[in-house]
Amino acid sequence: MSLRIVTWNINSVRLRIDQVARFVAEHAPDVLCLQEIKCTEDQFPRQAFIDMGLPYLRIGGQKGWHGVAIASRLPILDSPKLDVCREGHARCVSAVVEGVEVQNFYIPAGGDLPDRALNPKFDHKMDFYERLTAEMKTRDRQRPLVLAGDFNIAPGENDVWNHRFMSKVVSHTPGEVETLYRLQDAGGFTDVLRDQIPDPVKLASWWSYRAKDFRKSNRGLRLDHLWTSPGLTPAVVKGSARILDTVREWERPSDHAPVVMDLDI
Repeated sequence: MSLRIVTWNINSVRLRIDQVARFVAEHAPDVLCLQEIKCTEDQFPRQAFIDMGLPYLRIGGQKGWHGVAIASRLPILDSPKLDVCREGHARCVSAVVEGVEVQNFYIPAGGDLPDRALNPKFDHKMDFYERLTAEMKTRDRQRPLVLAGDFNIAPGENDVWNHRFMSKVVSHTPGEVETLYRLQDAGGFTDVLRDQIPDPVKLASWWSYRAKDFRKSNRGLRLDHLWTSPGLTPAVVKGSARILDTVREWERPSDHAPVVMDLDI
């Protein structure tokens, strides 16, 4: 069977629930991983997801900030909950769908200063990655596993609009990039989007609201990721991975665009 998995930082699920419904109608995800839902579990618009054909839900909510959710067309089983956020934020939620474990993350952005000693937010970001890396080292690489979400790091030179400039800016500093690659190496994960659309093609999934025309300013970053474990990577459908950046053109959009891949399981 085919399984379509999408990750999307929605930047308030209640504010953009109509956009979510439109997206689901147009792109038919089987599993939709959302970040920055910005609501508590009891505030989550459950009925809207039931109406759009994604009735199976796992929600990690938090008042005002953060928050993650997984909505599925297919039944969900529980999966291991990861204790990787030292601040206790709602930044990770998980589920098993058709035998595939999905871990959905909203990893801390890290503030403005890339210095662990001077910036607690940046230290939190690095700590989150270190805890997650330690967890992935314990995993069986042959078990089907997806890491999805807003990782808040754009790793490659072609994942940012200007490599030289961004190398000094949180999200693309050398220390962050090395940290991301250590996580990838810990589980032997494939960065599906970059694997299917190799360098030197420029890719971005986030654009600042400060630009009235995000395409004209063209200052994007690839912060949103879908990774697969070695046991699952052969199931990724060739040519299926892409950034649906036309969604960023919609009225009052999220600053992130959805990222999609299909599995043949």
